[in-house]
Amino acid sequence: MMKKQYVIGLDGGTQSTKVVIFDLKGNIVCQGKKDLQPMHTPKPGVAEHPGDDLWDSIVTASREAMERFTGDTRSILGMGLCTIRCCRACLKGDGRLASPVLNWMDLRLARPYEHKDPQVRYVTTTSGYITHRFTGQFKDTAANYEGMWPIDKDTWQWSEDSDVIKTFNVPRENLFKLEMPGAILGYVSHEASEQTNIPAGIPVVATANDKAVEALGAGLLPGKTALVSLGTYIGGMVYGEKNVPDADTFFTNMACIPNEYLYESGGIRHGMGTVSWFRRLFGDDILSRAESRGISPEELLNREARKVPAGCDGLMTVPEWLAPPEKPFKKGVMIGFHGRHTRAHMHRSILEAIALTMKNHVDAMCRELGLELEQIIVSGGGSSGDLFMQIFSDVFGIKAFRNEVNGAASLGSAICAAVAVNAYDSFISAIEKMVRTRDRFYPIEKHTALYKKMNKDVYRHISGYTDTILEKSHPLFEQ
Repeated sequence: MMKKQYVIGLDGGTQSTKVVIFDLKGNIVCQGKKDLQPMHTPKPGVAEHPGDDLWDSIVTASREAMERFTGDTRSILGMGLCTIRCCRACLKGDGRLASPVLNWMDLRLARPYEHKDPQVRYVTTTSGYITHRFTGQFKDTAANYEGMWPIDKDTWQWSEDSDVIKTFNVPRENLFKLEMPGAILGYVSHEASEQTNIPAGIPVVATANDKAVEALGAGLLPGKTALVSLGTYIGGMVYGEKNVPDADTFFTNMACIPNEYLYESGGIRHGMGTVSWFRRLFGDDILSRAESRGISPEELLNREARKVPAGCDGLMTVPEWLAPPEKPFKKGVMIGFHGRHTRAHMHRSILEAIALTMKNHVDAMCRELGLELEQIIVSGGGSSGDLFMQIFSDVFGIKAFRNEVNGAASLGSAICAAVAVNAYDSFISAIEKMVRTRDRFYPIEKHTALYKKMNKDVYRHISGYTDTILEKSHPLFEQ
């Protein structure tokens, strides 16, 4: 009998780190999770990960996963690394942090790198930094360089244009060597093994930017399907086959399959963080009520919100809890209150706002691509709620799918590892064996009709009015 074999998928997110051990059929065997510390935000526009929090959280989550693993550690074939995209890590010559990692919400990342610290020897991404911590190698995936980096998205290598290098201001000698998704970056060192309990010597495998890894783990392939990724940043994606650098309504990401692409629509910054923010407003009250019923606080709010009619009796939300760098005046808005509204209306209004906003972004992208969607996949922790899934189906007016593993980034990482060690001969065959649909939701016609009219006549126009006032108020409070 063939001995059972396993792969590890690491999913380092904005709010937590998860280390998940899968078998080769895509089943979760065990996992560990560690919440990150609150972001260090001493002033507007600054968002840093305190201390060495990204690595420290990996250490804790890895130890928890390995403590729960009852199989033979010699049967762990490899580990895929997925970390937060659009961040910057500045390292000393020995690969240690020279300064805190800049999170994607830090406005300094909207500008070219400025070399002010003489001890900085390397400038890399979170995946490059974590690769070095695990392996000692100065290598990184090519597919995690989104944003202000001198990357050539056609060749998947550093640009050879001196003007491009000058624009982004990162000398070539300060950059890591690039590898393709599914390549082995190195092997877990004895030092990293002692800290994490992950077996020394197993391959550490390149993935891509976190949204692309999630798309792989969700099984997004060419066709009339979009993925909506519910994370701290909420994005919408469809599969692409070429780099489109001058699109109006989307941008091109390098996919988690080498030389393939993902087209990503506009999104929502602080997206699921808005849902968490609302839950925290009720503090111990909602925690104790949920605990007494044996459910999570999120599920308690969902149960209350199920009793609220579609459209929330006229309460509408604009989910701008974190303004984009180019429009710092934008703010979240709830409009249409009356005395009959409850917290359940507010909660459902936030869920509807996320779905409506993503519908408008994804529609704009699909119009530009000439693509008519037939279905959407929804992934991320928020997809666990049936209410949210039904709202997505109703708002988009098409089928909505939820997979067995809705934390798809960890599965995408594991798929990369499985391909790298030849457990599967291709990414497609690995997806076929490791990704499975769990639930399907179908649109309720009357709800779809209401959302369509509400969106067309009212919702999509709200910001056009409120932004004018918010732009005038911004100088009064953001100094």
